Amino acid sequence: MSNSLAQLFAKCKSENRAALIGYLPAGFPTQRSAKKIVKAMIAGGVDAIEIGYPYSDPVMDGPVIQAASEQALSNGAGAAEVFELLASSVQLGAPSLVMSYWSPIEKYGIEKFAKAMNDAGGSGVITPDLTIEESAAWKSVCANNKLDRVYVVAPSSSDSRLPLVTEQCSGFIYAASLMGVTGTRDSVSGNASGLVARIRKNSALPVAVGLGVSTKEQAREVAAYADGVIVGSAFIKIIQKHGAGRKGLKKVKELARELSEGVRNVK
Repeated sequence: MSNSLAQLFAKCKSENRAALIGYLPAGFPTQRSAKKIVKAMIAGGVDAIEIGYPYSDPVMDGPVIQAASEQALSNGAGAAEVFELLASSVQLGAPSLVMSYWSPIEKYGIEKFAKAMNDAGGSGVITPDLTIEESAAWKSVCANNKLDRVYVVAPSSSDSRLPLVTEQCSGFIYAASLMGVTGTRDSVSGNASGLVARIRKNSALPVAVGLGVSTKEQAREVAAYADGVIVGSAFIKIIQKHGAGRKGLKKVKELARELSEGVRNVK
């Protein structure tokens, strides 16, 4: 498996903090701008980058990410843009993953996809809608390409189901802090801490919480019990409001800095 995620979480643990993971769809609002946004995130203190593979039926994403994906798709964003942005992010020194629904991976070819991930320096792939029962071939190609496999665990996961999923994960486990779709919320759902506690009973892997964090205070709240904090919609909203010019990039960097402060000194 890839060492970079393990190294990142170990480093953050030694610094008594959580890792800050920033999400952005490839090609949003344009591919050129996406590279600048990722650079601003990292400059502001984001530790790792999660690149979204734009998909036409993003059933687990909220309206903010759906709109961003639609815009990326309208610009022609696809696999080439995903791997290009991934390589760009890796070159900036941040461990980088791709989050993709299973259909685009399957359509691209799972072996070809895993090899392209490896060639670009990717650390792993988050597959929110791939069931463990259908993941045997994926497990094999990821192992061959030194990629971590990250699955999403929700509060609805039963006590019998949860260990079956967590044992298939590597790198970290993605805990969905809210039932249903992703997106910023005024407050992070209280069921997140309970879900993380349940996961820890079944796995020693780091646990990262996504789906809701948008402020420094929320980041601090989640970082107190999770190993990683994932932020996506909040960054996208900035670009939707201010554009990807100098003002928007400055605000992305400022939010990254605030969130980075929030995940520190909380352990």
